[in-house]
Amino acid sequence: MNKAKLVLATAVLCFSSTLAFGQGPTVDTKTQQKTSDPCTSGHDIATTDCALTWHGITLYGAYDAGVGWVSHGLPENGYNYEGESLVNRNGYQHRFLIAPNNLQQTGFGIRGKEEFFHDWFVVFNASTGINPQSGLLANASETDIINNGLPRASYSIAIDGARAGQPFNDEYYAGISSAHVGTLTFGRQRSLGTDAMLLYDPAGGSYAFSYIGYNGTMAGGGDTEDSRWDDALKYRLAYGPAHFGTMYKFADGSAGCYSASASWTADTCTAEEAHNNAYGFDLGGNSGKFFADLVFQHYNQAISVLNPLLGPQSLAAPYQSTMDSINTNPITGANLIGTTNTVYGIVTDNNAIMGAAKYTWDPIKFFAGYEYIWQNNPKNPLGVGASDQGGYFMSGVEDNNLDSEKLVQIWWTGAKYTYRSKTDFTFAWYQQRQNDFRSPPTCSVAAGFRASCSGTLNEGSFYLDHHFTKRFDSFAGVAYSFVSGGLDIAIPHGPGVPFLSDNNLAPTVGSRFAF
Repeated sequence: MNKAKLVLATAVLCFSSTLAFGQGPTVDTKTQQKTSDPCTSGHDIATTDCALTWHGITLYGAYDAGVGWVSHGLPENGYNYEGESLVNRNGYQHRFLIAPNNLQQTGFGIRGKEEFFHDWFVVFNASTGINPQSGLLANASETDIINNGLPRASYSIAIDGARAGQPFNDEYYAGISSAHVGTLTFGRQRSLGTDAMLLYDPAGGSYAFSYIGYNGTMAGGGDTEDSRWDDALKYRLAYGPAHFGTMYKFADGSAGCYSASASWTADTCTAEEAHNNAYGFDLGGNSGKFFADLVFQHYNQAISVLNPLLGPQSLAAPYQSTMDSINTNPITGANLIGTTNTVYGIVTDNNAIMGAAKYTWDPIKFFAGYEYIWQNNPKNPLGVGASDQGGYFMSGVEDNNLDSEKLVQIWWTGAKYTYRSKTDFTFAWYQQRQNDFRSPPTCSVAAGFRASCSGTLNEGSFYLDHHFTKRFDSFAGVAYSFVSGGLDIAIPHGPGVPFLSDNNLAPTVGSRFAF
């Protein structure tokens, strides 16, 4: 931690002797944060959405689990927290499965808000997600690591995500707040894109029925790991119907050892410095029942982990193999870092701008949004041994994965109809498109597709959710997703290795208890 970062962190954290609830959307279907009146009896707990508050400290959380069927899936493992509703690059077989965290991330948190001076409050929030089927902390990195070196046909489900087994894998921050001056917090926090996604997604960020909830590309401004930022300052201010937010992430971690040479060794590579800082802005407001937000995010040295490390049965070229590598060039000397408990990452510098809106025409709510993302090879490369999220390290790094600038567009729309205040019917449609950034641009059936070719991913969903009480509800629905072109490539190197199946049908039923 550099001196400036230490001073800012100390200035914010010194106020955190009392637990309190910080900024953020009032509704978060991943780990819902309530502002209801405190519970006063067991009857209140059973029949209302009162807050479990004691001396200014509030405990909150949820348990969400169900069962599902997928047309093209994989065996489950205890670290996966997203289920299998979205088409998966390695999914190959229809199966029934336990479906975790369908509408909401199972987990718990603690928060508070305590006045220490007139209109000035100390705030704190600490929350984490667990897997209801195993009790393990949500850990996307471990879903890849447990498959390292295995044949592709032997994989269990492997994903990428922002939760990597951290004790508080959702948020962990503290700060100060004033109704007139705003709220300033420091720590691990949701990105501004994640805040917007939770407000403007018709499915509320549902893993089972929302592409932008399941895959954090939109929320993270290009990469799902960036839907939460460590070591970040966040400021929000509301004035009448308008609100403003800004966020800055300090560079942290190790950048590893880098060389552009194809014959590099541990002795000839150069130690790098982390430049993974990030910043973002949000401007929004409402007029009556119409709400809208505009969000911009920039992230340096963003990391994407697409696959487990491939074993000796992979392609002849040592891409994502058990050998350490930089830019797909294998090391010829002693390994800098072993492949045990490590991941293989693709690194880019990302920019994203997103606009979203919703309108209520009782009893229907309409939602729509669009995001434009542009990604380039990093200005400052990462090397072998660079740190990834959750204390994991990368034994393989690609800094020149993009032939040219990669452009991604994501749009979504949907509607939610509420019947007699207790039953919601939700329809949503999502699409992601990417440009042809292959050089030379030879993408066709005859020439073969690669991950650098243009392509699309679509997902549509429909589900109903009935609330028996304010805390307990049950749901049933279905999602269907399919990919084509460059987005249908599982291993991002030539010759392109396609998904085992380009579509997935996933009906799901389950129940949720939130407190």
